[in-house]
Amino acid sequence: MWAVAGLAAIAIVAPAAAQDWPTKAVRIIVPFSPGSAVDLVGRAVFEQVSKQTGQNFIIENRGGGGGAPAIISVKTADADGHTILVHSNSLITTPAIQAMTWDPPADFAGITPLGNVPLVLVIAPERKIKTLKELVDLAKSKPGALNYAAAGIGSPPHLTMERFRNGAGFTGQLVPFKGAPEALTEIMAGRVDMYFSPLTPALPLIQAGKLVPLAVSSTKRASALPDVPTTIEAGYPNSDFEFWIGAMVAKPTPRPIVAKMHSEIVKALESPITKDRFSKMGVDHLIQSTADFDARIARETPMAVELAKAAGVGVQK
Repeated sequence: MWAVAGLAAIAIVAPAAAQDWPTKAVRIIVPFSPGSAVDLVGRAVFEQVSKQTGQNFIIENRGGGGGAPAIISVKTADADGHTILVHSNSLITTPAIQAMTWDPPADFAGITPLGNVPLVLVIAPERKIKTLKELVDLAKSKPGALNYAAAGIGSPPHLTMERFRNGAGFTGQLVPFKGAPEALTEIMAGRVDMYFSPLTPALPLIQAGKLVPLAVSSTKRASALPDVPTTIEAGYPNSDFEFWIGAMVAKPTPRPIVAKMHSEIVKALESPITKDRFSKMGVDHLIQSTADFDARIARETPMAVELAKAAGVGVQK
């Protein structure tokens, strides 16, 4: 009798807790440095959610370690909806290359994707290279001499570069960074030759003439860079890769709370303020139901393993 009564009490409390969410400040954990695409998208969305709910949403940047410290902190946090992970599909691709202690479908519940961010291959203007073919030809003429940046081992920009490099048939040296801002700084300084960067942090530098965009990895051209071809258009088939950013919580979080979070985030994504900010950052806003986002995470997890194998990079113990 007591057990039945206890279950009934839980059934009543969970919807009530969802209705009241958030009841205190919410921590937004970002596994990248300030100024990265994930950071900027997260700030744009949750500043609006904060206005809607009247509660504080605090961004905590925890770069490094392949995102592990940040991800594990959310996985082990109280599953009450007050600790949110804002991450990219690095959550899925990183374990395909490095041995990690999380299983995306088993450990996290998707709230909704927030947006798609094109990845753009950038170089310094001083290189005097105008096309992707020129860069590939240069790399082939100097086997292993050119280097390339990656913001996180196993991140989508890293995997995109490895896939492209392998398909284009040239070798190079990987230079890892904690986040896009650090990688872009080194590209502009000429110490790193190339980088598939999320468009969000790269766009202002491209517009200022500090970076040269050679191609984007998406299946269609970026609306913010209509004159820049896709890698497929540039002559390199099977080189496309999508980079999405989304919001997730620990798997045990009650579904009514996840549903309330989804409602507030979707409201923020559909606001004119957020849409305008996304447009200026070159981000296409993306909304899915919690069920569809969970299904996407489950579907793309094994796909990332196959993609890593095809790109010639295996799991590092």
